[in-house]
Amino acid sequence: MSEQEQLRSIRERIDGIDRELMRLISERAGCAQTVAQIKRAGGSGDDFYRPEREAQVLRQVKDANPGPLDGETLARLFREIMSACLALEAPLKVAFLGPEGTYTHAAVLKHFGQDVQLAPMASLGEVFRDVEAGSCPYGVVPIENSTEGVVNHTLDLFVQSPLHVCGEILLRIHHHLLSRETTLGTVRRVYAHQQALAQCRRWLDANLPQAERVALSSNAEAAQRASQEAGAAAIAGDTAEALYDLTGLKRNIEDHPDNTTRFLVIGRQAVIPPSGVDKTSVLVSTSNRPGALHRLLTPLAHNDVSMSRIESRPSRCVNWEYVYFLDIEGHSEDPKVKQALAGLRQESELFRILGAYPRAVL
Repeated sequence: MSEQEQLRSIRERIDGIDRELMRLISERAGCAQTVAQIKRAGGSGDDFYRPEREAQVLRQVKDANPGPLDGETLARLFREIMSACLALEAPLKVAFLGPEGTYTHAAVLKHFGQDVQLAPMASLGEVFRDVEAGSCPYGVVPIENSTEGVVNHTLDLFVQSPLHVCGEILLRIHHHLLSRETTLGTVRRVYAHQQALAQCRRWLDANLPQAERVALSSNAEAAQRASQEAGAAAIAGDTAEALYDLTGLKRNIEDHPDNTTRFLVIGRQAVIPPSGVDKTSVLVSTSNRPGALHRLLTPLAHNDVSMSRIESRPSRCVNWEYVYFLDIEGHSEDPKVKQALAGLRQESELFRILGAYPRAVL
């Protein structure tokens, strides 16, 4: 068999596989529509997003992956199929810190897929208020960065908010130098968010020491400025590059290649069923007395429950008293976690489970 005959045979097979894929995806979409009809008929409401179910599906895809595509790639493909099917059930609107083109925008797309309805907000406070008011069923907010630390404003908003944590998103942050210019030598000014400038300081010192550095409210705003000014460049990500039609003069200029930001999905309803691989976030406070924090955390150790993060913020009620934010491994309904939380509640003056939710899959 000649080379052309071999290629023709393989291409015909690919065409057949594509037709079968379309049939199966359409069948899956039809099942999603049936789910919506059953829920509406049964009075289950219009909230069709099930974080624990989606996490289970994506983990199953990764675990059952036969290759040659890697598990992350295959899970991303299924993420988009699930997003499109969910949009058939009911359009999902998500609030986030805008404008479009920010890393939070990228986090929304990573977690919810391309078929989500975007609702960019001017501040984190507006994201919380919009979800609390029910204008958007869910929001996405940054909580911590692996190099810059915790986002204190997000923690402070949780203290006063009744919202729940419904999920988490881990986004690897790759900073690119974007511009209308074609060479580094013509860049006279670099726009970026203050944190992005800090995270690329060494690269900028070595490669653009003479360029003015201008801090803006977001990297998306930086990309917009760079798209309109000669001699300007922006530090931003792939989403902003495509949105503002810029050229990547240099990619991955961050000083720490493992730079990652963690985001939380917030909503009015708690995620009740465990997914199997979960976290629980808790807000607690205790009086300022010797050994108070030790006693507060002892129930975790006694029940062999691991704590992955602890942060403190001023209570703003009494001077020198603090509230603590804890992330612990496991779901609040797991027996060991449940027992540990009961002990934690006894030692606390303020105790609130912010959410028990699936750990990030992608």
